[in-house]
Amino acid sequence: MEILRTENLKKYYDQNMVCVKALDGVSLSVEQGEFVAIVGTSGSGKSTLLHMLGGLDRPTSGTVLVDGKRIFDLEDGELTIFRRRKIGFVFQAYNLVPVLNVYENIVLPIQLDGGVVDTDFVEQIIDILGLSEKINSLPNQLSGGQQQRVAIARALATKPSIILADEPTGNLDSKTSQDVLGLLKVTGQKFKQTIVMITHNEEIAQMADRIIRIEDGRIISGGGDTNA
Repeated sequence: MEILRTENLKKYYDQNMVCVKALDGVSLSVEQGEFVAIVGTSGSGKSTLLHMLGGLDRPTSGTVLVDGKRIFDLEDGELTIFRRRKIGFVFQAYNLVPVLNVYENIVLPIQLDGGVVDTDFVEQIIDILGLSEKINSLPNQLSGGQQQRVAIARALATKPSIILADEPTGNLDSKTSQDVLGLLKVTGQKFKQTIVMITHNEEIAQMADRIIRIEDGRIISGGGDTNA
């Protein structure tokens, strides 16, 4: 079942009197439960695409559908709520709150949304990601790999349909990258979540079910069936 689709997505910028086409007619389709890697060089448009998929930035034109809903038809406030409940984000920079411990960081998005923390579910995630002995630690007491696991746990804890990961292993060494991505894949499968990850690392990309390649703001391969 399709959970994510873009149709002729464009994002144009004016830069020094020149029109920059960050995205130039991107159409793609992602099935529920898929693990998709979007691969491209710096400046190819992959980060812009991820921001559009997550509703963090609005396109110049085109459509993004998440679970059949046209997300850019929503008002800003509605989009914020939809995004918070439907999409989990994992960023390269971790974005952990330094004064909160591991557990508090993980459940923070749920509390911000006024939700009730499913403690059994959160503890299951913490256990799978090997963080059980670190729940009272502050971010600055963790290694880079541990901080990224906390960021993954935080993204999973809200039970989103989709996880969007932006270069999630960019700050990690090769072995830690493999470990973190392996855990992300395992948790995605276990909790039936769709994962879309952007990366420039071909080795990491090979762990995905499908690779979408983007160059100069256009999909050149792997976009899936967008004619259905």
